Amino acid sequence: MSILEVENLSVSFKQYTDGFKEINHKVISSLNVTLEAGKILAVVGASGSGKSLLAHAILGILPSNANVSGIIKYEGKELTPIRQTALRGKEIALVPQSVNFLDPLMRVGNQVRTSVKNGDAVSAQRKVFERYRLGKEVEDMYPFQLSGGMARRTLLSTAMVSDAKVIIADEPTPGLDPVVIKEALDNFREFADNGCAVMLITHDIESALQIADKIAVFYAGTTVEIAPVEDFVGNGEAIRHPYTKALWRALPQNEFRPIPGSQPHPSSLPPGCLFEPRCEMATAECRQAPPKMRELRDGMVRCIHAT
Repeated sequence: MSILEVENLSVSFKQYTDGFKEINHKVISSLNVTLEAGKILAVVGASGSGKSLLAHAILGILPSNANVSGIIKYEGKELTPIRQTALRGKEIALVPQSVNFLDPLMRVGNQVRTSVKNGDAVSAQRKVFERYRLGKEVEDMYPFQLSGGMARRTLLSTAMVSDAKVIIADEPTPGLDPVVIKEALDNFREFADNGCAVMLITHDIESALQIADKIAVFYAGTTVEIAPVEDFVGNGEAIRHPYTKALWRALPQNEFRPIPGSQPHPSSLPPGCLFEPRCEMATAECRQAPPKMRELRDGMVRCIHAT
């Protein structure tokens, strides 16, 4: 059952040149994803592909110079700015990429307790701290007193006690030791198994494949493929989009083969398929117009040549 739907989302940022000329850089275009209750959608892609911006758009925390179009629905109703404010941190929780999201003036134990909606807040905070190997003394510390790994575990704790229906985890594991990484991933899986919808934003496709149900691949601000995790096997024969295939082949345990070129900057996007300048399958038709997302073999793909 779908709980959150993003339809044709586009995000641009208004900027001014040295001559005070106004320009708009489109950083997300025609982006589509769906989060389902009881499922984990892993969002993967290179830096600058729009992964974190998607999370911030859903939560309504984009900067003031952002222009947003498209529709975001939560439980079948449009997620308006008023609903975003009401649901943020309650029914929709974020595990942010930056530890700067912690309030520098509040002890971290109290910060976690403010996210507890049911039951005894102190007990819930201490239980989750124990689970993440944060000693009792940590609850009385301020964020500046924490190591990077401790701060990330505190952010994880905040989401875990929230009883949210949707958890958006934006690169939640950098700086954590392997034991805590595995436990955090297992906890996300546990949340999904209990009916929560989880979006895991990550560069680490290998970790995503351990717990996710589907993989959404982003490139230059849009979705190029959404595929079941079962398709990521062998030489990637079941994968649909050439960029996704390239990501898969670039892993060390596969061919470890990078592709030439780089992701285009928002100020210089190609007129047709965004991946066309780097694609071995590209034809003249690929340069005419951006391809639309279409269904293919129990997945979705944005490529006219995918079969």
